[in-house]
Amino acid sequence: MSLTLEGVFGVALFCAFALYFLNSTRVREFAIAGVVFEAKKGSFQLLDQSVHLNKLSLSRDLNGTWKIWRQYRFDYSLDGDDRRQGYVIMLGRAVEAIIFAEREQ
Repeated sequence: MSLTLEGVFGVALFCAFALYFLNSTRVREFAIAGVVFEAKKGSFQLLDQSVHLNKLSLSRDLNGTWKIWRQYRFDYSLDGDDRRQGYVIMLGRAVEAIIFAEREQ
């Protein structure tokens, strides 16, 4: 059995996609954990216990290293009767910011 250049390229592409998928799943778990932590601290409720990818791009961190920048959307409630939207910004595996778009002060 011999491998062609196309076969090697296909296997490499598949491995790159699998690594991206596994990394994205782990980053999403970090985003959920960050929002849950803020929910406990800020006395609001994370609805559906999930976040949804909203935007994706590349950005540099403070050291100048390129990382994947992700914005996830989540729904939360202040008193259990309302539904509001918020966003969590991830740079690599780090939570950069949690934004409560409709939170009234």
